[in-house]
Amino acid sequence: MEEREIGVVAHYFDRIMVAAIKITKEGLKPGETIRIKGHSTDFSQAVDSIQIDKKPVPEAKVGDDIGIKVTAHCREKDVVYKVIQ
Repeated sequence: MEEREIGVVAHYFDRIMVAAIKITKEGLKPGETIRIKGHSTDFSQAVDSIQIDKKPVPEAKVGDDIGIKVTAHCREKDVVYKVIQ
């Protein structure tokens, strides 16, 4: 499987398990798989939905600040990759 860097975690909201991600290199759509990797973080998951300003969007583009529900704890500056199967 190929992985392409698409962004970085800007903030993690632990109570609601949402990662705020800055998309820097490539877009993302619901249904695609991401991997979040950092110093003590490493997990993959499918993206169920993407939100911008608390509203669902069909796609995230380069430059967007998005929120996604995550299945594990992550940290600021963790790198986000899109998993290409």
